[in-house]
Amino acid sequence: MDKIVVENLSLQYSDGTESLKNISMNIPANSITVLFGPAGGGKSTLLRVINRLNDLADVVQVSGKVLLADQSGSYLDVLDSETDVISLRRRVGMVFARPIVLPMSIRENLTYSLRLTGERNRQALEDAVERSLHQAALWDEVKDRLDHQAIALSGGQQQRLCLARSLVLEPEVILLDEPTSGLDPISTNKVEDTLQELKQKYTLILVPHSIQQAARTADYAAFFLQGQLVEYASEKKLFTNPKDKRTEDYVEGRFG
Repeated sequence: MDKIVVENLSLQYSDGTESLKNISMNIPANSITVLFGPAGGGKSTLLRVINRLNDLADVVQVSGKVLLADQSGSYLDVLDSETDVISLRRRVGMVFARPIVLPMSIRENLTYSLRLTGERNRQALEDAVERSLHQAALWDEVKDRLDHQAIALSGGQQQRLCLARSLVLEPEVILLDEPTSGLDPISTNKVEDTLQELKQKYTLILVPHSIQQAARTADYAAFFLQGQLVEYASEKKLFTNPKDKRTEDYVEGRFG
């Protein structure tokens, strides 16, 4: 089943930059879809379109469709002006390159958004904290210091806390924009292992920080260049047998 369907999506910023040019792709559920390519290709823009974060940017024109499937197979038109953006962002969480923890305890970082939704049951809050930390592979490291300040965590732990903060709302899709770019190799490996576990329940769309990470993590991979989707394929085909010469040149390090 396709979780997200992108149809003829184009986007232009007010400075005249056309960040996305007629993008069409189907993103399968319960998989890791990697968007890779040189900087400025439109990868992060596509992530922000999917959960409407680009509403906050200086965008002058958007056309096309982004459809998000629910459990019944019905599709929500993400770009429709009637779409409830708050509800959408509960269904589609996002983790950024730089971990930004709230100036609160580890526990409060996780319960804050739940309390905003009206959850007051203490046991439900505690269960959500433990569940999300387990899912983010952080529980064993922090279970005895949940009331300590989150800022005291290491960079890798803070990034996994941000992932847990996204998971606490039980979204359907998680968008990850270079989530390991500032992490050491051990922390990067932990995050990548966590993503492989999470795809059993969630649909993940990842902008990796390197071509090596793209090849390691991808179930599906899309190569973007100057706002265009050059090539999109399942498994490792883009890294072992690309059809387009531009993809081959990028994967083999001839530019980028």
